[in-house]
Amino acid sequence: MPNMQIKNKNYKYLYGRKFRVGIVVGRFNQEITDDLLSHALDTLKKCNMSKKNITVVSVAGAVEIPYALQQLARSKKYDFLVALACIIRGDTSHFDWVCKMAQEGIQRVTLDESIPIGFGVLTTDNLKQAKSRPHVGGEAALAALELALLKF
Repeated sequence: MPNMQIKNKNYKYLYGRKFRVGIVVGRFNQEITDDLLSHALDTLKKCNMSKKNITVVSVAGAVEIPYALQQLARSKKYDFLVALACIIRGDTSHFDWVCKMAQEGIQRVTLDESIPIGFGVLTTDNLKQAKSRPHVGGEAALAALELALLKF
């Protein structure tokens, strides 16, 4: 696993101890999404987040993520959310529709529910590209935590 490269090295300022996060991860391409999740959890740990304040919800794939995020947001139990999935281009236009539905749905939830959501949805041309990007899970978690800090 490559080291996570974060341009913002301010982990010491990102004290996540008081925050609660909901992570929604798609099971489709699970080998990749498991790595995304692992990186997200490692990053949150580095930011002093307690395991008891982290909820992970598994859904079938990227298209199902916005609904799960919306339910978590409406529960008012979370300070920020993270979306993790992997969409790999195939031979049909299905890839384009799945990417569009996931991205637009996640954006709608973050704006409609006024909650930061880290976007850790990989959209790659092949499996090799996807396998080289597990750090995106950590980057998405960190981005959402930084946004959550703006609320306080």
